[in-house]
Amino acid sequence: MSRPARYDREKALDAAMGVFWSKGYHATSLKDLEGALGMKPGSIYGAFSSKENLCLLSLQRYFEASIARFHAHMAKAATPLTGLAEYLCGFAELEPDDRARQMCMLARTLMDTNTTEAGIAAQSRLYLETIREAFTSVFERAKAGGELPAHADCGRLARRFQANISAIRFEMHLGTPQNEITALARDMAGELKALRTLNA
Repeated sequence: MSRPARYDREKALDAAMGVFWSKGYHATSLKDLEGALGMKPGSIYGAFSSKENLCLLSLQRYFEASIARFHAHMAKAATPLTGLAEYLCGFAELEPDDRARQMCMLARTLMDTNTTEAGIAAQSRLYLETIREAFTSVFERAKAGGELPAHADCGRLARRFQANISAIRFEMHLGTPQNEITALARDMAGELKALRTLNA
């Protein structure tokens, strides 16, 4: 009997994403995927061709969800810098069972595959760069709107912003006490808001 492809495919990709995200590419076995997806090895290969391709599709799913969430957040922000500061603090407010309290899947996968799986590493890097470009665009909007001085280096600010998000998520991944994570996020958000004073 054929499977309802669209529904099952989405469900399977979400399950695969969770496994690759939590265990990493190399530590994820076919048995792990078989259990998470509820599919036999032959069915997994028939649907997704290979473990590598399944990982690439999972990375795409993660990236698309992440960038969509960021754009949705910024669409509701009062100002670009305010939105960025609130987005940063939002990571510290995640529920204990939220998967986003782990390290970024893209960063983790890049570290795991950088010297062993060139295709997966390259795609992870591309997605990270694309996200950073989205951050850069917001800083450029802040500059155009007068929140930042005309000489602000938006690319550099975006790189630091991305690094700050990674730092917060790494602390959560380590199990750092919640009050310390919250304080760290607020410090970083305060630095962002303080950039406004440079244009006074």
